[in-house]
Amino acid sequence: MGGDTEADILMRAGVLEQIEPGIQAPNAEVIDVSGRVVLPGLIEAHCHLDKTLYGGEWVPHSAGDALSDRIDTERRRRGELGVPNVDNIAALLERMVAAGTTYVRTHTDIDPALGLSGVEAVQAAVDRLESRITVEQVAFPQYGVLTNPGTAELLEEALKNGVGVIGGLDPAGIDRDPVRHLDVVFGLAESYGAGIDIHLHDGGTLGTWQLELIAERTAATGLGGHVAVSHAYGLGQADEVTQERLAVRLAEAGVALVTAAVYDFPMPPIKKLRAAGVTVACGHDGIRDLWGPYGSGDMLERAMHVAYRSTFRRDEDIELALEAASYGGAQLLGLNVYGLTPGAPADLVVVDARTPAEAVVTRPARDLVLKRGRVVARAGGVESDRAAGASADAKDGNHHAR
Repeated sequence: MGGDTEADILMRAGVLEQIEPGIQAPNAEVIDVSGRVVLPGLIEAHCHLDKTLYGGEWVPHSAGDALSDRIDTERRRRGELGVPNVDNIAALLERMVAAGTTYVRTHTDIDPALGLSGVEAVQAAVDRLESRITVEQVAFPQYGVLTNPGTAELLEEALKNGVGVIGGLDPAGIDRDPVRHLDVVFGLAESYGAGIDIHLHDGGTLGTWQLELIAERTAATGLGGHVAVSHAYGLGQADEVTQERLAVRLAEAGVALVTAAVYDFPMPPIKKLRAAGVTVACGHDGIRDLWGPYGSGDMLERAMHVAYRSTFRRDEDIELALEAASYGGAQLLGLNVYGLTPGAPADLVVVDARTPAEAVVTRPARDLVLKRGRVVARAGGVESDRAAGASADAKDGNHHAR
């Protein structure tokens, strides 16, 4: 990805050392991937691992169409279905690894009835994967901050316990007091050096007004580069002049946008945002949970949805969707060294395609997935430590991909 010619890739101690034709490395193991496209490790920038039913028995969807219906249904049924479930979370993470995802940002519900059980369940599942994937949790107030007493205190407890990002949810639509909501979220972020990721489903001018509030607060607090807004439906509904003005405002403030391209909900204007310099990332949102039965854990498939919903047809446009699933996600997560460049961690995905755009459209099986030089998946399946050890040290693989 990003190169027009064939090249060799030399990895040593889990780091990309050289990327150029004709590398001579006589003592390295050679993995032949000629004729295939090499992508950087894919990044799932917005999901809800703690809610997933993945890997369990099929659960017919029973919620109504309104946002409040889905929230109420989840609140009522999660105990009955044993959510969060470590086995389900681990099963979904394995699927993500097999599909080439190397980093995940997940929004974990924080609520007085749940305590920090979701945070603990996600971490337990991550531990099972034994460094095959890196997961960053967001302390997420799914049922509101101001309207759900005790949540603000638990959000702070999550930050004290090592969660690095604080979430928000519809400051106007759910909490009905955007200024106080942002006071809490930004105040905690400043106190604990945390990032911010706010779900903003509110549409129309109410949504765009809140985007402006978030941009203003970001600039005032100096948190640019550490703040993201997920969904931003109002921006997708706005007229072109408003979209262009807000794109410049978000870029200046350092606010990233994350989209999931779900159902027919409005999509933010990716080309306008990127042209203005806004970081754009993407993810699945819910994956087989009480909010909806869809989602595969495959970020090439998600990039295809982003491209399709954006009516992208040209290769260079389709690659904008793939950028959101890779380099955009890396910027969002603050990965200062990432991608197909010497010195970056050797997180690679190999696919049988001629171009990155073809990989998005056809979504072939992942021939090979490496996490810091370690083979973690092959031919669409997760690689066991025993199998990986046959070709490289399990932690610090030394490879020469040709």
